[in-house]
Amino acid sequence: MSPSSVPGDEDVRPAVPADAGELYTLQRACWLQELEANPGVVIPALTESLDDVRAGLEAHHTWVVRRAGRLVGSVRARLTSRAGWDIGRLMVAPDLQGQGIGRFLLEHAEAAAPPDASSYLLFTGARSAGNLRMYKKAGYRLRPDLEAPPGAVVLTKRRG
Repeated sequence: MSPSSVPGDEDVRPAVPADAGELYTLQRACWLQELEANPGVVIPALTESLDDVRAGLEAHHTWVVRRAGRLVGSVRARLTSRAGWDIGRLMVAPDLQGQGIGRFLLEHAEAAAPPDASSYLLFTGARSAGNLRMYKKAGYRLRPDLEAPPGAVVLTKRRG
């Protein structure tokens, strides 16, 4: 997939193994915010090691956004056994949130879904008001009928 333009002077590209260290750092910064919004919730992104992040690059399609060389955002996705395109680890550097990068990454991940993906699926903290607002605005709906980790909710969107 060729680089795509995002708000500002960034572009989105497939992640490479050399991105793992920066992804690990960005992940920590972003999910500390989630922990503040969802106190007491176990957040896997905060318990992973650098090796876990590296393994995630092999298990998921992962894209990164850079601005002036700095890794400022990322998203990953993979096809589930039920033909759902599982989108996760959508993150934007805390100092750049609210500029449309997250929405762009979400749209990018959706557009990258393979033809056999029938829907999009994601999880977020039950008290993550900003995330819930963005996902609902993008057409996702809460799915209380689907199992979520404690303190999280599942949202889905039919592929259109």
